[in-house]
Amino acid sequence: MTAGEPLPVSLADIGAAAARLAGVAHRTPVLTSRTLDSRVGARVLCKAENFQRVGAFKFRGAYNAVSQLTPAQLAAGIGAYSSGNHAQAVALAARESGSRAVILMPEDTPTSKVAAVREYGAEVLTYDRYTGDRVAIGAAMAAERGLALIPPYEHPHVIAGQGTVALELFDQVGAVDVLVAPVGGGGLIAGSAVAAKGLHAGVRVVGVEPEAGDDTRRSLAAGRRVSVPVPRTIADGQAADIPGELTFSVNRRLVDEIVLVTDEEIRAAMRFAFERMKIVLEPSGATGLAAVLAGRLSGTPSRVGVILSGGNVDTRRFADLVASD
Repeated sequence: MTAGEPLPVSLADIGAAAARLAGVAHRTPVLTSRTLDSRVGARVLCKAENFQRVGAFKFRGAYNAVSQLTPAQLAAGIGAYSSGNHAQAVALAARESGSRAVILMPEDTPTSKVAAVREYGAEVLTYDRYTGDRVAIGAAMAAERGLALIPPYEHPHVIAGQGTVALELFDQVGAVDVLVAPVGGGGLIAGSAVAAKGLHAGVRVVGVEPEAGDDTRRSLAAGRRVSVPVPRTIADGQAADIPGELTFSVNRRLVDEIVLVTDEEIRAAMRFAFERMKIVLEPSGATGLAAVLAGRLSGTPSRVGVILSGGNVDTRRFADLVASD
């Protein structure tokens, strides 16, 4: 895609997604902390998607995509592949739409996540993540069963749905100087960047990746999609080894910078959110906050928007992660 070509998702698409989500998705709160503002030296406005349905922003994109399926597609069923939040999001969106879902999950997925997907009424199939290609297996599953396949981020309706996070944030607080969002496959920041630049052309969009998995940072520097070894990081929701093709076509044009955070900085952000803001964040949901607390933002912004993307972490793991050494 060249600079002159239209993006696969527009501000109008995101506005239409917001209309579909109205009354279905939660309008999540914007949280602030005087201690956070003091440490950062700016007004920090945290969009708390950990309070979204299924505990993460993923419900927005899943429901926006499911709600545009035809009656025949809904009757046949919906397929998806995911180890976590997208799996739950598609399962719930399918149930809300009167359909059924079949979700492909790694066989070593924590039992609590598998149980949550099943509780939403979905059928779960498993595969070996170390030897199997989930995209190929998912496509074969969908073809064999006649399912409408909704991928985690490589779909314009999913990206548009995720963009409603930023659209909603700006409606709640007005313009910001910098918008900070976590980056995994790239759907959240792609949709958010379209919304941000469409509403306020001067806003700086900054993505955050775990230090061990900087595939998007390397790809933006190279001007093409670059693969890295499967990351070993506590931010499992951001353990992507290569950006999505569709999401990268947006992010290479609209994302201004990618910054990195260490696992220890993520832990510190989770502790801060729990102790000071009284909220639980999963590691991937805390990377934007980690970047702000660690001083990764360049310049001297006065208003910073941060997307806290999710809070799905079980009690034992959360306690282990936030425990001080």
